[in-house]
Amino acid sequence: MKYRPDIDGLRAVAILPVLLFHSGVAGFSGGFVGVDVFFVISGYVIALSLLDDLENDRFSIWRFYAKRIRRIFPALFVTVAVTFVVAWLLLLPSFFIDFSKSLVAASLFVSNIYFWKASGYFAADAIFRPLLHTWSLSVEEQYYLFMPVAAFIIYKYLARRWLLTLLPAILASLALSVYATSTAPTANFFLLPTRAWELLVGAALALGTIPIVRTRWLAESLGVLGLGLIAYAVFAFDETTAFPGANALYPCIGSALLIHVGKSPARSAATSLLSMRPLVAVGLISYSLYLVHWPIVSFLRYQSLQAPTPLQAAAVVVASFVLAWLSWRFVERPFRKPSPAITQPRLLAGGVAAIAVFAVVGTFGVAGDGFPGRIRNFAQVEIAGHEHWNQGTCFLSSNPDVKRWKAEDCTLTHGDGPPVLLWGDSFAAQYVPGIVANRERLAGRVVQYTAAGCPPVLSYYSHARPRCTDFNQNAIGIIKAMDIETVILSARWTDLQSRGLDELESTLAALEGAGVKVYLIGQSPQFATNVQVIAHAKGSRDPDAVDSWSVSFEPEINKELRQLAGQGAVFIDPLQKLCDGHKCPYRDAGQYLYEDAEHFSVDGSRKAVEAYFPLLRQKEPPAPAHTIADI
Repeated sequence: MKYRPDIDGLRAVAILPVLLFHSGVAGFSGGFVGVDVFFVISGYVIALSLLDDLENDRFSIWRFYAKRIRRIFPALFVTVAVTFVVAWLLLLPSFFIDFSKSLVAASLFVSNIYFWKASGYFAADAIFRPLLHTWSLSVEEQYYLFMPVAAFIIYKYLARRWLLTLLPAILASLALSVYATSTAPTANFFLLPTRAWELLVGAALALGTIPIVRTRWLAESLGVLGLGLIAYAVFAFDETTAFPGANALYPCIGSALLIHVGKSPARSAATSLLSMRPLVAVGLISYSLYLVHWPIVSFLRYQSLQAPTPLQAAAVVVASFVLAWLSWRFVERPFRKPSPAITQPRLLAGGVAAIAVFAVVGTFGVAGDGFPGRIRNFAQVEIAGHEHWNQGTCFLSSNPDVKRWKAEDCTLTHGDGPPVLLWGDSFAAQYVPGIVANRERLAGRVVQYTAAGCPPVLSYYSHARPRCTDFNQNAIGIIKAMDIETVILSARWTDLQSRGLDELESTLAALEGAGVKVYLIGQSPQFATNVQVIAHAKGSRDPDAVDSWSVSFEPEINKELRQLAGQGAVFIDPLQKLCDGHKCPYRDAGQYLYEDAEHFSVDGSRKAVEAYFPLLRQKEPPAPAHTIADI
């Protein structure tokens, strides 16, 4: 295949926004779309390689995988090995267990599935997963399982009707991605079925009979449009953008245009720009740069527990380039060159052996419970919290069966007045210990109706938790059956933010129509990681101290919720009651106020209820002491 320097330049356009976004450089809020550019490039290059083998009658599945091993495995497993050493030295046991699980998943090229189940790409704790970035490699490796076979079948038996065969698959995958943007956003981000269209766009570009652009004005226009689409996504998107779905069309179409224009005899300015030596040089090391940069970012954030300063961001960028060049020069390049001593069977056997070794190492990390003996002066403390949420009866699982809920079992207080419904997910259930502790001071009878991962949003649907819809609809029936006049809504609103907080309007409108008084409790504090980890790294040793740390989300979310509440609901902002700006106490005189990174402990729940929970009567002042004169 003819070498195209503009393709390497496009690789630079892909990796630089990713690097700058992850390093914390301001302005690159949509830098994550660089991965989508990589997918299109990969689909294009792999398809060309397969076509070359097919046309020259040397196609072989084993040959294909041997070439992939040569290209991917050396730099990947050297990076993973170094990352493992640093993780062993730095990570606390719980983090090392998670790292070990991700190591097994990355070794078997299913880390996208692991991270889909364990976390979201933009979740606060995702930054502490040094192998998170391997999800995209897993997507590509899974794509490699079927693409060679599909290419062979189309070439041999379907008369090379590339577009006719690939276009339906592209449209089906894209449609699924658009649909899953709101119904299964985390799966949409990580999994192959909703990402395959991006790789297939590149493949169709390489294999399909798409007319070459020959007129200069059209080549120039398409080149500018391609760069503009990518730039728009990089600078306009952010973590709240619904993605991939329809928004992924911007970087993917932009990349496809630039690749296609690069084939034009009328050389465009965009192609000339991408072919410039500095960009080509970055493109050559882009794979190693992608591999090494994220562990550097992750370990830095683990040590600092806060966003990088401009100086730290610059240091991350420089260190990433240095390590990437070393990896490219001494690992990637030597292994890419065929050697008579490394035959195809040996290469395949070596690849399988590498997978097995790292999978076994990760398994030992899990079986060893994170090897707690590595870390001095750290002992995990058992903090009371979720076991007081009435799990299984009033706090239902993530696949809730509403038939298991009974009002008589979930009435937390028995004061005078009509029943009050506490409706929400775990961020509503976290108030239960505090409600019980203050039951004598609460007006009305508070009834708990909560389920894991089910925000109190009537329009909410999730493929991961399909029964949430029934759970929420059932709340309206409960309100009518019990003549409930007051409802308290609470949830992990930061999860709903990616879908759109305005989805809450469906619930507020229904409750207003039913004549119900509504209290909307805003987002309570969430930290980047477990509070015991923060205390170990940053906490005071003074037993009487109040330890505080920054929340992991933008507090403006509560301003948005206040606006949604409008005049029809009473809004309560936990941050105003518990925190001082961005910083919130997580430990007071040795007592942890949270049991993990975001849910109140029993002590924290009691303090939160006393600080702002609605319907709480003020404590009566103590009776004055009798004096001799009174007697």
